[in-house]
Amino acid sequence: MSVRAALALILSSASPALAEDLQLAFPLDCTLGQDCHIQQYMDRDPSAAAQDYRCSGLTYGGHKGTDFALPDLAAMAAGVTVRAAAPGVVKGLRDGMQDGAPLAQVQGRECGNGVVIDLGAGWETQYCHLKRGSLSVVEGQEIAVGDAIGLVGQSGKAAFPHLHLSLRHNGEPVDPFDPEGSSCDVEPSKTLWQDTPPYRPGGLITLGFADHVPTYADIKAGNANRGTLPTNAPALVIYGYSYGTQKNDVLRLSLAGPNGTVIEKDVQLEKPQAQSFRAIGKRAASAAWPAGRYDGTVTLLRDGRVIDEKTGRLTVQ
Repeated sequence: MSVRAALALILSSASPALAEDLQLAFPLDCTLGQDCHIQQYMDRDPSAAAQDYRCSGLTYGGHKGTDFALPDLAAMAAGVTVRAAAPGVVKGLRDGMQDGAPLAQVQGRECGNGVVIDLGAGWETQYCHLKRGSLSVVEGQEIAVGDAIGLVGQSGKAAFPHLHLSLRHNGEPVDPFDPEGSSCDVEPSKTLWQDTPPYRPGGLITLGFADHVPTYADIKAGNANRGTLPTNAPALVIYGYSYGTQKNDVLRLSLAGPNGTVIEKDVQLEKPQAQSFRAIGKRAASAAWPAGRYDGTVTLLRDGRVIDEKTGRLTVQ
């Protein structure tokens, strides 16, 4: 039996009240497209390949939930609350695992710090990769929609700070974006979300400015961007930090100042990447950079179509 047929059977065999009434609230204190994004959807392909519910590639083989990611470690350190997407009773939990621990230390505990909530009638939700020491619930506690569970972290098998949310019925994973396994050629007519998050096949996490090409570690940490640079800066650099890119996607970066365009370039991406960054820049000439406002734009294009775009401002003084 295919994954889609199995999921349709799960929903059809559920009680009418649950099949109609089960809805998930958004599980984080953040705004999609601004300070968080969906990094990966559930894998709907039973083969060795991987496809999300729209038959695109924003997932990986065997992924059984939805990953809501923060832009960087600085956002994680500031604290982003994870909230219950549905009411129930805390069935189990784990806390105390280190955020960002080596994978060798998390074997068998890939979820990291997490919570499982029993919704009744065979339904349950699981929240993974929470920040160490942040869990605010106890086993057996009754949970209402929107109750705080903990904070987004990077515990367990997690390469970046995010919440992995899984929905299961009788132990089988269910995709809340398309529980009935409808055709990926159209938007599903039924989801299990109160307000269905819009689908994005990839996008931009952030853009930033610097006086040199920053390291990837600094970008992921959230401390690479410089909103202000001196007129004697050795270079002006703009970078774009992206997610879910595919081979032959184009990242268009441009920077314009008081005297017009400083630099502009299209960078073609050579392979699919879960997260990556590209940067372009221009070295200083003998004269100082003109003081004033500089506008930066990063655009992600796929097959000539704009997937996402972000703008930012740099001040040179």
